Amino acid sequence: MTSRVRRTVLPGGLRVITEELAGARSASIGVWVGVGSRDESPTLHGCSHFLEHLLFKGTHERSALDISIALDAVGGEFNAFTAKEYTCFHARVLDEDLPLAVDVLGDMITSSLLTAEDVEAERDVILDEIAMHDDDPDDVVHNLFAEQAYGPASPLGRPIAGTVGSIEALSRAQVARFYQRHYRPANMVVAAAGGLDHAEVVKQVRRAFGRRDWLKRTEAPVPPRAGVKRVRVHPGMVEATRPFEQVNVVLGMEGVHRNDDRRFALGVLNTALGGGTSSRLFQEVRERRGLAYSVFSFASHHADSGLVGVSVGCLPNKLDEVLGVVRTELSRVAAHGISEEELARGKGQLRGGLVLGLEDSGSRMSRIGKAELVHDELLGIDHVMDRIDGVTLDQVRDVAGQVFGKPEILAVVGPA
Repeated sequence: MTSRVRRTVLPGGLRVITEELAGARSASIGVWVGVGSRDESPTLHGCSHFLEHLLFKGTHERSALDISIALDAVGGEFNAFTAKEYTCFHARVLDEDLPLAVDVLGDMITSSLLTAEDVEAERDVILDEIAMHDDDPDDVVHNLFAEQAYGPASPLGRPIAGTVGSIEALSRAQVARFYQRHYRPANMVVAAAGGLDHAEVVKQVRRAFGRRDWLKRTEAPVPPRAGVKRVRVHPGMVEATRPFEQVNVVLGMEGVHRNDDRRFALGVLNTALGGGTSSRLFQEVRERRGLAYSVFSFASHHADSGLVGVSVGCLPNKLDEVLGVVRTELSRVAAHGISEEELARGKGQLRGGLVLGLEDSGSRMSRIGKAELVHDELLGIDHVMDRIDGVTLDQVRDVAGQVFGKPEILAVVGPA
């Protein structure tokens, strides 16, 4: 699939980046905002996610129903999500309907009403969402793991959706001030990919986001979030009692930040260790011993920190044995690295996942949008493939020793 990436900066610092895909009949667009849950003070905990919900509730031109109907009527997909370091509003439509998607998103981003009635109605929806997460053992254990790793005083250690107390305390005025402060052109990227023309998209964005003189500002684009200093990671153990049938566990350590050169070697290591059914942990924990149904490893990256770990769910009477097996495998990898066969398999999984993951316009849009907002650099697919292919056994062994040799963080959730 041939493609072409182009970039334009509009007045106010709003960046428009597109990838034209020859022959594509769909198009995806995303508005990436450089604000997430780590930008919140304790009194604003959950505000980014609250605001994400509220921007769907209506503008000067469209009601909440009008917003929903606009994309449903053309068979489009429309959603949003909030992360630790950014928020994204995204849509996928037929290429001919891209102007409509641009207009709806521009209207929502620049002209949301944030009425008091909508704030109160959506407050209850978010409280229901928090309750839903509290009933999901996987969500509970990963939130506990992050809280232990970073501490409850750090935004990175707090759940993205907020808590019952923080959401109940948020006022409409606080949310509106947060909106005005962070939803500025210079803090945003509009990314689009698929069957499109860059110049036409720029015109559509200029028109849709020019409402209410929103683009009439003098500000340069906000640079990517910089890791000025490393965020401290706290080893230790944390437990929570829940009336679940299983015990859910996350065992991990401090990892690497998102621009660390070791991330490619760590990616290969993570895949070989717990990235699929042929991985070492899956084979040892599930296939050979039958200790758990689900087991996988992960690596998460932020601007100034990262975590690696293993997630597993098992019956309570198997917990000690599961932890023993996981710790043994992590120690072996830290001391000896992985085999040639595991290296080749890990590279193959990463390369295949990368290419197959870019077969649709939505994944292409996410790639260029995050590259512009988070990395300030778009690595070509061939360049990334070369970096993966260049990973050696020595590099994997080195990063395994550096990461898995650190003090552990353990979160456990289950019956008493």
